[in-house]
Amino acid sequence: MTKPRMMFFHDGRHPHIYMYEPPMQKEEYAAAIDELSGTTIDAVMFCLGEGRTMLHDTQVGELWGHNVDKWPHLIWRRTYQNAKGLIEEGNDPLRVVCDRAHEKGMLLYPTLLVQVGSDERWGDRATWVRCSDFRFENKHLEIQAKGGVDSSFPGFDGLDFMHDEVREERFAIVEEVVTNYPVDGFELHMGQLPYYFHPDEVDAGRPVLTEWIGRVYDAVHRSGPNRELAVRVPANLDECMAVGMDVRGWIDDGIVDVIIGDGAVGDTMNQLADFSGLVEAAKGTDCRVHASLQHRVDSDRVGDATIEMIRAAAGNYWAQGIEGIYISRGWFYNYPYDASFYEKIREIPQPDVMAPKDKYYRVPTLGDGPKPESGPGSVMQLPATLEVGAPTSIDFIINDDLPRWDAVGRVYEVLLRIRITDTTELDRLAFELNGEVLPDSALRIINQMFWMNGPRRTAQGYWFVFTLDRDSWPRQGDNTLQITLLERDPDVTPPVVVQDVELETKYLMGKNFRRGYEDPALGQFEGKMGGNW
Repeated sequence: MTKPRMMFFHDGRHPHIYMYEPPMQKEEYAAAIDELSGTTIDAVMFCLGEGRTMLHDTQVGELWGHNVDKWPHLIWRRTYQNAKGLIEEGNDPLRVVCDRAHEKGMLLYPTLLVQVGSDERWGDRATWVRCSDFRFENKHLEIQAKGGVDSSFPGFDGLDFMHDEVREERFAIVEEVVTNYPVDGFELHMGQLPYYFHPDEVDAGRPVLTEWIGRVYDAVHRSGPNRELAVRVPANLDECMAVGMDVRGWIDDGIVDVIIGDGAVGDTMNQLADFSGLVEAAKGTDCRVHASLQHRVDSDRVGDATIEMIRAAAGNYWAQGIEGIYISRGWFYNYPYDASFYEKIREIPQPDVMAPKDKYYRVPTLGDGPKPESGPGSVMQLPATLEVGAPTSIDFIINDDLPRWDAVGRVYEVLLRIRITDTTELDRLAFELNGEVLPDSALRIINQMFWMNGPRRTAQGYWFVFTLDRDSWPRQGDNTLQITLLERDPDVTPPVVVQDVELETKYLMGKNFRRGYEDPALGQFEGKMGGNW
């Protein structure tokens, strides 16, 4: 079996079974595969329901909604109707997508959300209708049941993997799928709620989880030739170790075939995600490392990533030595998929094709959150508070080799943008990039302190936009922007905050080429077929 380089996570619900009026047709269910047919996607990672309940004809797990008489949530009722209807007519949903993937030349890896929180039956939240009787009836198997855990702990109501019953219930679902369905592998999504033990039992639990991973690996490989186990985890090995996931040990023991690193900021893209630890851990082994690529940006101006943002992220990831890209959950916000979606999918696995094309880099920012650690790959460098006379550094990474493309006349423009909030026209600031002072002659200041009607959300502040010349260009790899508040307006009290840092690299298609079909130097002209030419 050719090892997949491009994996696509399909959650099997949002752009799929939720959408269709019951009874759902077999062809409509197969559309999950058809929509990716003919693209660069090698493997579809198809989610098995919601983690606690399933959407296929399981005999060891529980069908979504089987325990509900009256529905407080109509879309989740529709989900049950569609899944049950397909099963009753002899079209097991999981078999439908397996068969269709193979017809279209793609691989199919079912995905289990290994850890999901619980609910109370008949609770105030409608989410209980997706929960299993196993979870309702076994509260004593949850992490919180041992006591001494604050309710704010993210894994409070997760399953405690120290219990044999928990590991058996989770394993049985995997074993049934790989035994009864024509799959090409299996994915354990370990990162949705990455807490598996009581905080006091993490060290004791680590070998227990490793043994369970090994058992899953053996089941996958025994079930058929060329099958493989993929495991999705947070990209930071230390973070994994701290919650009981000895990922380095799994790699060394040879019990994972693919590690999928997730470096997202919540559910949004992190172009600075650091996969180097995973890559180093897998070096010299048979384990491959894939990088999870998110699509949501959710800034005040951009909801979903543009192709320029996708290129920037994918280029940074490939440069770290990964062996594949995993198209992650947020991509379903593109549904129904249009030409821009397919254009992105086409370019992602080709870093050489993306190299001389426009890119848009953003340092992740968490709005009004607390200032965290800094450094490349950190997800929380921004926002950053400025103090008078104290330089503040923001690190970022780019994959563009600007001197190379400039030598052949391809670089059009390099823009550096910094948004600073609660600054006034009387403040004085200084900017340096990699130790070089950025001159005022390259600067345009945009007053955005007040909007009558703002894009997406009303965001305020001043933008400082530098058009960088060759001497000021960022370098390929690590870069440091330093901002110093030299003088502060004495009549205001809020702190001055760096909210956004963005860099755009823009290219020409060839030396002395026009800049697209509406080059600012030429003005508007008609159409792609010549118009004013």
